[in-house]
Amino acid sequence: MTEDEKDRVAGARNAQAAAKAEERRLRAAETLRENLLRRKTQARARRSGAADEAVGVPAAKKDEAP
Repeated sequence: MTEDEKDRVAGARNAQAAAKAEERRLRAAETLRENLLRRKTQARARRSGAADEAVGVPAAKKDEAP
């Protein structure tokens, strides 16, 4: 394998790693936004005296059937 080929392979790996890192960053940002909105909604409900409409932990829901 020539030096140019090695550089090209390394560049492709770096590009893939950068793309994965960017995807992780975007997913984390979306998760944080959702969490912030949920917390704001809960805080508003507490201030207004309304009951919290959340039922359980969303990640823990396996089946919606009774």
